[in-house]
Amino acid sequence: MYLGDLASCVADTMIGVLGLEDGTKVQGTGFGAPGIVSGELVFTTIMSGYEEALTDPSYHGQMLMFTYPLQGNYGVSGDDFQSDQMWPKAMVSREYWERPTHHRSLRTLNKFLIDEGKPGLCGIDTRMITLKVRTQGVMRATIAVGEKEDVAGLDVVQMARSQPDISTLDLLGDVTCKKPYHIKGSGPRIAMLDLGIKRNILKSLSARGFDIYVLQAHAKVSDIEAVNPEALFVSNGPGDPERAYEAIEAVKHYAGQIPVFGICLGHQIISLAMGARTFKLKFGHHGGNQPVKDLEKKIVYITSQNHNFAMVPGSEEGTGLEITQVNANDGTVEGIKSEKLNIMAVQYHPEAHPGPLCTEDPFFSAMHRMMLGKVPVCGRR
Repeated sequence: MYLGDLASCVADTMIGVLGLEDGTKVQGTGFGAPGIVSGELVFTTIMSGYEEALTDPSYHGQMLMFTYPLQGNYGVSGDDFQSDQMWPKAMVSREYWERPTHHRSLRTLNKFLIDEGKPGLCGIDTRMITLKVRTQGVMRATIAVGEKEDVAGLDVVQMARSQPDISTLDLLGDVTCKKPYHIKGSGPRIAMLDLGIKRNILKSLSARGFDIYVLQAHAKVSDIEAVNPEALFVSNGPGDPERAYEAIEAVKHYAGQIPVFGICLGHQIISLAMGARTFKLKFGHHGGNQPVKDLEKKIVYITSQNHNFAMVPGSEEGTGLEITQVNANDGTVEGIKSEKLNIMAVQYHPEAHPGPLCTEDPFFSAMHRMMLGKVPVCGRR
């Protein structure tokens, strides 16, 4: 780490201060937009893909710290954005580079954060912070970026402690689409509940011909019925799944009538709707290298993940759900299905971006087969 070189990368050098609710306070170099933000601090282990991660709506309400030290080295093109904006409240990294050389780069990471009005913090010991989060669990945090005389004396620890727990916040209204829309396809018709969907999920579905009706997170059953769907799909998104009241009711209504699918938050919502329970993980799964064991195929996939909650193992008993995949690191539930009810959901992101794509075809092809094989029986065409 060369702090002199690092600081010289930023045109107007600012300082940045990070405070954690456990009393930790560190100072580094600020970049991006000056400001003071608070939220839940999580870390991601991806080695590349900051464009995708920073535009993932599932990070709404959080501040994102990258464990891989160098960020910004290939700039920002916009080609890999997963939404129209940056969702984490702030970005934290060990090193930041202001002079990208990639041929697709249209602006620096610094300029992107400025344009988004979001602060960045670098030049701190992210390994120490990561180990602290792994030991103590995710914590509320505050980041202040600006001129030294403006931020150095701020009590960022107390600011962090005064923030509400993320589980008490309704985040879905912020990340869902402003109005319903249709992505035309020649294949089976899907009602997609947008709880903060990543673009690549829609691309993966559209590439396989699905006719997609994207509905808002708080859509009622009557709104879903209006599109006469052949399947219901519940997307990824931020926050506590127990707060997704309408989506839970929708799954309850359609389970057993038409196929029901889910990814990430959608996996948790389906679990709750069927009578299982969820819990908050100690520090979540965020990154592109999470090993998932498929209990049926007896193989391990390396997956892309971004979630803070998971289904309680064993709580699926009596619900009609079957656990199909587990995390090889900590044994948490990664996949569920019900052949009787035509349900399939995974905790990871088969569409990835960023991350490995080895689960994309297995998931979406299985989904396609389930619809073609089961829908006519349900009489929903």
